[in-house]
Amino acid sequence: MSLPTPSQQPDTPEARRYNRVKRLLELADLALGIGFLVVLLLTAWTNRLRDLSFHLGRDHYWLALFLYVLLLSIISKVLTVGLDIYDFRLEHSFHLSTQKLGGWIADQVKGWVLGLVIGVILAEIVYWLMQVSPQYWWICAWLIFIVLYIVLAQLAPVVLFPLFYKFVPLQNEELKTRLMRLGERAGTKIRGVYEWKLSEKTKKANAALTGLGNTRRIIVADTLLQNYTDDEIEAVLAHELGHHVHRHILKGIVVEAIVTLVGFWAANSALQYTVHQKHMFQHLTDFANLPLLVLVSSLLSMLLMPALNAYTRFSERQADLYCWKSVPNVQPFVTAMQKLSSQNLSENAPSRLVEILFHSHPPVSRRIAAAYSWSQKNRPSLA
Repeated sequence: MSLPTPSQQPDTPEARRYNRVKRLLELADLALGIGFLVVLLLTAWTNRLRDLSFHLGRDHYWLALFLYVLLLSIISKVLTVGLDIYDFRLEHSFHLSTQKLGGWIADQVKGWVLGLVIGVILAEIVYWLMQVSPQYWWICAWLIFIVLYIVLAQLAPVVLFPLFYKFVPLQNEELKTRLMRLGERAGTKIRGVYEWKLSEKTKKANAALTGLGNTRRIIVADTLLQNYTDDEIEAVLAHELGHHVHRHILKGIVVEAIVTLVGFWAANSALQYTVHQKHMFQHLTDFANLPLLVLVSSLLSMLLMPALNAYTRFSERQADLYCWKSVPNVQPFVTAMQKLSSQNLSENAPSRLVEILFHSHPPVSRRIAAAYSWSQKNRPSLA
């Protein structure tokens, strides 16, 4: 069997167009967000918003901080709603979305409210820590953020995901048993296997191992159940379980902790400099400096994204290897990857630069080639 190469599996013109526009939207959203923060800081509009917040909050600091975050969130949403609408139309123009306008608006509102709630909580915590410990607030904030990150990871399957999607217990008992056994072989206790009603919003397919501890569960999209064989679904979930075997969730938390620590250190350095050297703000707890804190974090995330993507692609290759070892042969994995690529309009063979900058997963063409190569070396009778 000849090994597939990227050149043998070119992207369709439709997939190329779709992914090119999605990248442009992503870049436009990033540029708009950073530009908004820069304008706030350079024009001193952030000071005017702070003063307005104190006026509306009758000089109550914590209420004013809430109002400030609310105003920023509203303005930010107004600025980006055009991109959101374009993205909604894009998904429909490529016949990927099945969601009605009303449902999409409801999801947008829920997402905005959820982001606002989390943003307000985090802002109140950060500025309280600044008051309590001006010198070490950033270390304390880092510790609290990591705890919240872990808590949200545990609660996501039972609290956050159901806000946007419906989940029902998987009715296919034979497939459920196969997936549960797959989890047992991977050494993880699965609390349930659920059908993810993804078709109500998109034609794309997906599956995942989600949650931590007593919320650990397998979710399989109905779009996957409808169009894939049990062997292919088993291969997809074997890959997901590979992340558990290689402790990618724990390692991801460690990576997130390191990046967040660097981010808080950089933010504190920038805040201290602008307060004490440039006198841009009255004091450290002057929440008019919040855009600077967010800007520093955003720029750091952008700079680190290629390295983080490289680490994630490495993790995906490890999970692929576990999958190949866990299933009788690699063919179901190969056909599943081909179907997913076609169904989701993924890029089979992006340029190396695009892969480095934007892709958290290895290209499908390379994953398939690697699967066949591994099979020929380790299971020559099946290759």
